[in-house]
Amino acid sequence: MTLQQQITALAKQARQASRALARLSTSEKNAALLAMADALEAGKDALLKANAQDMEAAVQGGLSAAMLDRLRLDEKRIGAMANGLREVAALADPVGRILDERTRPNGLRLQKVATPIGVVVIIFESRPNVTADAAGLCFKAGNATILRGGKEAMHSNQAIADTMMKAAKLPEGAIRLVPTTDREAIKLLLSETQYVDLCIPRGGEGLIRAVTECSRVPVIKHYKGVCHVFVDREADLGMAEDIVMNAKVQRPAVCNAMETLLVDRAVASKFLPVITQKLREKKVELRVDEETRKLIGSTEAKSATEEDYFTEYNDYILNIRTVADAKEAIAHINHYGSAHSDAIVTSNEGRAKQFLQEVDSATVYWNASTRFTDGGEFGMGAEIGISTDKIGARGPMGLEELTSYKWIGYGTGQIRT
Repeated sequence: MTLQQQITALAKQARQASRALARLSTSEKNAALLAMADALEAGKDALLKANAQDMEAAVQGGLSAAMLDRLRLDEKRIGAMANGLREVAALADPVGRILDERTRPNGLRLQKVATPIGVVVIIFESRPNVTADAAGLCFKAGNATILRGGKEAMHSNQAIADTMMKAAKLPEGAIRLVPTTDREAIKLLLSETQYVDLCIPRGGEGLIRAVTECSRVPVIKHYKGVCHVFVDREADLGMAEDIVMNAKVQRPAVCNAMETLLVDRAVASKFLPVITQKLREKKVELRVDEETRKLIGSTEAKSATEEDYFTEYNDYILNIRTVADAKEAIAHINHYGSAHSDAIVTSNEGRAKQFLQEVDSATVYWNASTRFTDGGEFGMGAEIGISTDKIGARGPMGLEELTSYKWIGYGTGQIRT
């Protein structure tokens, strides 16, 4: 069987499974999710053995310490995967929700009802827990899932998927891994428009751009997280310090961490020396404009380049720029930002509303850290990713964003004249 035939068979099987999943009741789905969770914990020895194979190969392959940590499974992480599935089981079923209802003058009653999307492809890097998280969320929304993880986690991902499938006694094809690390398989899979409905890539900008460029099915994108905090002239500077430090150093390697700090010129001389000292204490490398450099009196800080303002560092590196006012801050964000998450710190309600309305990002905050852009923090229970698209899902994607809808008409013999 050729690779093309293998991929077509995989996609076709997933389509057939999606029809069966769409018929499951909420109680049946929840029981399956709980069975999956129990099986992951009961089968931890087999999961750890599979992960040990991946870890050994990764060490020999020279993966970085950070990548090795993302790849590693232990009892705590397996327990977290299981608990994640239990949390999904406890969430309201998104399928069957009535989104709109109306009755026309001729008596025709119409309902807009949430339905499963169908077959969802998830392409991700490194972390094996994504297999359980993504498959669990897609399953609760009634979708079949085809997963393509990084080659470094192949054994771990396969063990997790097999454990979940067997425990829940799901239709063949409900949760499947692409059985090859051949990159051509992704291109072939994303050309199966007859069977695949949606692709969600989770990973770095390079992965997402590569997927988008080759896909013939819709792709929900999140290229990068170039997030900003703007400290306005009427900010509570103590609050601003807390928000800035949290947004940058609480967990700098994630997409909702701040990459550029913008400070209103009216408070820059007071705020910048204090906040830059705190950032240096946390070993944050600063890249600044010349006005900021003069205000902080630092020769250590590098000069920020045009490219820096577009960069998602995912590291202890921060751009700082002094701006004339909120208008200039908004213009900077809309030009250099990635439409992910941006915040203003101010006590001026009018200026805050201007920022919230004019900043063109998926999530905007008034007096809060950008680090809150997360499905769990939004009360979604879990997320499949964060979208910076404008059509379809935007921001953290939970169960509701993994559904589509159909219109249902209830008539009594109406005909159109």
